[in-house]
Amino acid sequence: MRVGQGLDAHRFCAGDRVVLGGVSIPHDQALQAHSDGDVLLHAICDALLGAAALGDIGRHFSDQDAAHKNRDSREFLREVATMLATAGYSIGNIDATIVAQRPKMSPHTDLMRQNISTDLGIEVDAVNIKSTTTEQMGFTGREEGIAALAIACLQSI
Repeated sequence: MRVGQGLDAHRFCAGDRVVLGGVSIPHDQALQAHSDGDVLLHAICDALLGAAALGDIGRHFSDQDAAHKNRDSREFLREVATMLATAGYSIGNIDATIVAQRPKMSPHTDLMRQNISTDLGIEVDAVNIKSTTTEQMGFTGREEGIAALAIACLQSI
């Protein structure tokens, strides 16, 4: 059994939606990023890659590579799943937390869980997503951006 953790954060910029867990959520700002800025999926990718000792998302999907410009992070997640299978691992479970003052996440977490389970080829009950505010403290509390943390457990096949 192997465990990995991931963390990602992006600042807000002009826009009208954020993408988290592959779900487009209406908002008065967007997340500034080279790809779609999905901090939740980026943190999950890092947790999975870390558990398998395969580096991190920047190593595999560099923001210096034009091929990843505006790319859907669900594609990253599917590619990570393939890397894990090739390396001889299956996913036990994922537990993730979104840190944001707003928008409200709870109406969207079921669809996020479904997207992640579909992309990784695991049961939806192996994916847990929570959300929290920081009571208006720090960069997320000041609504300067959104962060996400994830832990993943892998098993040898």
